[in-house]
Amino acid sequence: MNNEKVYILEDRSILYISGDDCYEFLQNLVSNDLSKVKDDNSCFASLLTPQGKFLFEFIIIKHKSGYFIDCEKSQSEELFKQLNLYKLRSKVDLMNLSNEFVVAAFSLKKFLKFNDAKQFLGNTIKYREDPILLDPRNQELGARLIINLEKLYLSLKKLKLKSSDKSEYYTLSHKLGIVPLGLNKLQNKLFGIECNYEELNGIDYKKGCFVGQENTARIKHKDKLSKRLFSLDLINGSVKENDIINFEGKEIGKILIDGNYPFGLIKFKELNLDNANLNTKNGSLKINKPDWISF
Repeated sequence: MNNEKVYILEDRSILYISGDDCYEFLQNLVSNDLSKVKDDNSCFASLLTPQGKFLFEFIIIKHKSGYFIDCEKSQSEELFKQLNLYKLRSKVDLMNLSNEFVVAAFSLKKFLKFNDAKQFLGNTIKYREDPILLDPRNQELGARLIINLEKLYLSLKKLKLKSSDKSEYYTLSHKLGIVPLGLNKLQNKLFGIECNYEELNGIDYKKGCFVGQENTARIKHKDKLSKRLFSLDLINGSVKENDIINFEGKEIGKILIDGNYPFGLIKFKELNLDNANLNTKNGSLKINKPDWISF
């Protein structure tokens, strides 16, 4: 990632959660341990169904007396409604700040030039009262600035960052095996643990209960994980959502996200899929295996 480039991620939204019960409220819901989230540290987390299926994923950032929730825009309205459903009598205030705040991503090297920056995942500092965090999933995704839209371009000018085509960032994310777009297509189609959340620092098995915890822990501890979400490189042809993926004449998976950044849920156990040619009805492809995962 070029040190002078910044990517305005218009496909992200910001929610804000505050109130006397906001810590306990989130801690009882999300897959990660909220005690990790402090002024100098942010975390990646998910909200699952009671059965452990994927619903939403997001980054949680401490801000003032509450928390920013950095989520994909395609999921923001539904996530906002879901959190309100869980709210009940909790002393929690929920706000959708998507029209006021924006997410901007830039390189790790640029982040480390800030005086207070440290090279650990989730490290969070302040710039003109706005949080900048090293992506808690993978440091190659660089840093994220959560900033009020009115301050954005002046801040970018002061930081000597030039706005660049966000498709470059999404291509990098896809190469790293991390979904950049299309999370709404995954809802209820796979388990959270199949989304590689353990490897992406999105699950804490020691925190105690969260929604979907029981089944998630069962899959892990009984070694029942046989499928994973992988990014896919299209060799030729085309793929569509729900296309069946075949390997040597056997069905091994399904396309869950199509378009420019395809992902599929793949049966990986007992198969030698390194550099393997996979096929769908109208296309051929390969698994893009990131270095942070092994099978």
